[in-house]
Amino acid sequence: MSDSNLSDQHQTLFLHTELSLLSFHERVLNMALNPKTPLLERLKFLCIFSANMDEFFEIRVSGLKAKAESAVSGESFDGLSPQLALEQISVRAHDLVKLQYETLNDQVLPELGDYGIKFLARDDWNIEQSKWLKSYFKREVLPILTPIRLDPAHPFPLTINKGLSIVVDLYDPDRDDSHNIAVVPAPRALPRYIRLPEELCDAEYEYVFLSSIIHSNIKRLFSNVKVLGCYQFRITRNSDLYVDLEEVEDLARTLEGELPSRLYGEAIRLEVSENCPGRILKFLKNRFQIHDDFIYHVNGPVNLNRLITLPDLVNRPQIRYPVFTPSVPDNLGPQTSLFETITNSDLLLHHPFQSFAPVVDFLRQAASDPNVLVIKQTLYRTGSESVMVQHLAAAARSGKEVTVIIELMARFDEENNLSTAQTLQTAGAHVVYGMVGKKTHAKMLMVVRREGRKLRRYVHLGTGNYHQANTRIYTDYGLLTSDKEITQDVHEIFMQLTTQGPNPDLSKLFQSPYGISDMFVERVAREADNARQGKPASIIAKVNGLSSPSIITSLYEASQAGVKIELIVRGICCLRPGLEGLSENIEVRSVVGRFLEHARVFYFENHDAESELFLSSADLMPRNLRNRIEQCTPIQDPLLKEAVLENLKKYLKDNTNAWLMQPDGQYVQAINTGEDATDFNAQNALLAHYSDTY
Repeated sequence: MSDSNLSDQHQTLFLHTELSLLSFHERVLNMALNPKTPLLERLKFLCIFSANMDEFFEIRVSGLKAKAESAVSGESFDGLSPQLALEQISVRAHDLVKLQYETLNDQVLPELGDYGIKFLARDDWNIEQSKWLKSYFKREVLPILTPIRLDPAHPFPLTINKGLSIVVDLYDPDRDDSHNIAVVPAPRALPRYIRLPEELCDAEYEYVFLSSIIHSNIKRLFSNVKVLGCYQFRITRNSDLYVDLEEVEDLARTLEGELPSRLYGEAIRLEVSENCPGRILKFLKNRFQIHDDFIYHVNGPVNLNRLITLPDLVNRPQIRYPVFTPSVPDNLGPQTSLFETITNSDLLLHHPFQSFAPVVDFLRQAASDPNVLVIKQTLYRTGSESVMVQHLAAAARSGKEVTVIIELMARFDEENNLSTAQTLQTAGAHVVYGMVGKKTHAKMLMVVRREGRKLRRYVHLGTGNYHQANTRIYTDYGLLTSDKEITQDVHEIFMQLTTQGPNPDLSKLFQSPYGISDMFVERVAREADNARQGKPASIIAKVNGLSSPSIITSLYEASQAGVKIELIVRGICCLRPGLEGLSENIEVRSVVGRFLEHARVFYFENHDAESELFLSSADLMPRNLRNRIEQCTPIQDPLLKEAVLENLKKYLKDNTNAWLMQPDGQYVQAINTGEDATDFNAQNALLAHYSDTY
């Protein structure tokens, strides 16, 4: 199919990116609705949905809003204008938020009460609890509150992004404007829910929301006027950072100056208590200049995602996912030299089913080994107090040449990455901020070691970040190898990153920008040629997002040629499967479960030759394929390749956490069919396969 024909039919062929992402958030919410999900995990999924929606409005909706307000904005590649997309998002998002709070109030909180975990409304407090909470307010809350009664001398305070605030409706008969308003911002230092002393409670765990405590004591803040009511609200702001990289001389210093602006960007969404009266709502609406489509009335805490810490505070293992211990490959012991192991054969790790500890040990051994001369690593997200950063700093202090490529523009991790950069620079490491205008998203760690008269390179290449906490909840692969061509390729990419050079010629790896996209399209075309010749042809791809028009076009053409295409796409998918004459040979499924599916894997059958399987840091999205430094690594060992392929087949067999995409972009759950059908959960099967403790 020619590009001209595709462009004429784009409305039919491509789905809208943001609407597709919203569908993923809906699938996350469905984990909270599912009674088979353990109860405390259902609460977690409600919180994760809230956090997802926060970022959706901060970045995606704010971007669409800017396009809609731009005189030059037009249709996107799916044929939907920004304004029409915003209208459709509003309808769906309001329905999802309503369902979220109905699930919280009608199912999750009442069922938690059956397990001795209760959140008490003000009407439920007994006399002793009321006394304790009044004392708590006086002791812990009142000293750090700043209530502001509005008048010309006291303007509306700056409300920070996603911060809890209370708007207070006041009546003062001695003033001309007898009805007036006050605002009480809740300091972020205060916990959003407080546990009552056990001796005052009927249940083991009883909590009260901070907003309820402030509400019950609001008259103490405004003793000279009548309080008619108070209502919690929360503003979500545009949180994208706009940095003109061509004009910036010092990116780190510029980011330090820009980060505070994220707290006070343009107001995008208003969440407010559902009982907020119209007069107060109108005031807030006008104050923040927010359209009705972006106002959300909620029956519960407006900052629901702060409840995500609760499961770790209560001792109720029976309503959580079973505990598991990540396994370690049999050939790795406490005293194993990873250099010797990797010299003998490649080592592939599958997280979180297998431990991330060997990767940490690889860096630890390199940092302390006197024969190691050079360590180079990319860091996109690491988390605070990263053990890997500590090992890098120790290596630098010991005199090794340590070079770290830190991506300062990793969204919402900019501040932590600035701190990491300072830590490493202080230790003596060379810190580089990547390529101008292109985020460094590749996951690479290289060690250069002197062995006799030669220097030997060892590398770790992954699909996920060097973030230890995430390795317990994200599914990812990591390859440790000393293959000469692969390690040479990694060396070339590091040289490019530090010298700002063009894409190097590589032997085995593929690299974005453009290299991974070209590789993928070429191999899809090869499968299509095989199918046209009557040969078996198949493709399996597992990614987090698929929105590249050129990739989608190539898959459509392969489907028309008869290639069997199985796509496991966690989030955004702009391809439409199952369209007669176009994509009837394409199946798209999304797996949403206990762990966040994060690994990127590409498999090509390549009949009459050796099949090919790649692990990649890149999704099949324009930003990854054109505007980022990414790496894509072949798995060469036949046993490792077969192991990854078997894992992919588990996901294709899943009928408990899998959702099947329909031609119109909607998803239906994959379910058992037939009398003998049994439930199959891919993540549980992988836990059982890798771990002896599950």
